Amino acid sequence: MVEIFTGLVEEKGIVRGIRKGPLSAALTVESPFCGELETGESVAVNGACLTVTECGSQVFTADVMAETLKKTNLGLLTKGDHVNLERALKAGGRLGGHFVTGHVDAVGKFMKKQRQGVAIEIWIETPPQLEPYLIPQGSIALDGVSLTVAELQSGSFKVSLIPHTVQSTTLEQKKAGDLINIEADLLGKYVARFLEKREGEKGVSLGFLAENGFI
Repeated sequence: MVEIFTGLVEEKGIVRGIRKGPLSAALTVESPFCGELETGESVAVNGACLTVTECGSQVFTADVMAETLKKTNLGLLTKGDHVNLERALKAGGRLGGHFVTGHVDAVGKFMKKQRQGVAIEIWIETPPQLEPYLIPQGSIALDGVSLTVAELQSGSFKVSLIPHTVQSTTLEQKKAGDLINIEADLLGKYVARFLEKREGEKGVSLGFLAENGFI
């Protein structure tokens, strides 16, 4: 079963411990909603879906598998770091962001940030494998935060953070060179996969869309 998140961060947690093994790790996080968690529940930590293995009144622990360590920035966390937290969307809940699965596609490099009015604009280096899924005004999740692609350039893209996002997430704390988890829009990935399968067939293709200015 695939859990669904919205990309609307509920809380900023604090890493209280990380036990690293040869192929996995156990992450312990302090969170205000720990008292409401149950063992086996899913929580997105910096946008990566993890399963709660232990929970108490103030902290919860989740295992981080080798594949997750490889594809995300969770293996770089240290005690005291802040992380974005979101519990899985419940049936009937409101979808305020966009569909986020908690399956990180790649890590990108934080390049720079600048203030523009009340907003803070940040630029992220685009991992090459994600370029087909990025479109202007399309959805993107950065460290689990649902955002809109404001501008695309060769090898990078820009998003804007409103004051609420700055206050309620860890993104504003990032500095040049930091790695950030990226999950491309789920619907965009399905569309791209569908079009790839149709390449060479008569009809709409990725090449056709690019030639005509759609991507």
